[in-house]
Amino acid sequence: MAKDKGKDKTPGRKLVAQHKKARHDYLILDTYECGLVLTGTEVKSLRQGRASLVDGFIQIDRGEAWLHNVHIPEYAQGTWTNHSARRKRKLLMHRMEIDKLEAKSQESGHTIVPLALYFKDGRAKVEIALAKGKKEYDKRQTLREQQDRRETDRAISAARRRQRA
Repeated sequence: MAKDKGKDKTPGRKLVAQHKKARHDYLILDTYECGLVLTGTEVKSLRQGRASLVDGFIQIDRGEAWLHNVHIPEYAQGTWTNHSARRKRKLLMHRMEIDKLEAKSQESGHTIVPLALYFKDGRAKVEIALAKGKKEYDKRQTLREQQDRRETDRAISAARRRQRA
């Protein structure tokens, strides 16, 4: 009888890092889930929940997608095998997805940004997005819409509470 190799892996999604400001600064057009090529000490550091996506971006070079400027700090118990904190990391994607992203990112104003870094069924994944930069007035408009939506929700819930009482 074969042993269950995935016994210790907990199913689901364990979030390590998130780039919240990306949704504020960019209009998200399309999202993708990618695997990452990591070294052992990077995985151990990620499992401790230590990473930052703030300055990260994705660049497509010779048909391969690369994740740049994502900060995964060195593993504290690592020895000479430790990784450098801001090295570029290869993304694992299908050829068609890479080609589509490359074509879209060549258009003016479009970029590819990381949104979240997480573990899914024991494997490190990154959620990336094809995004278009927002202008300052677009950011203000989005904030105004969110605020209006919140106010209407409050008014509706208050009306329902008065109706029940």
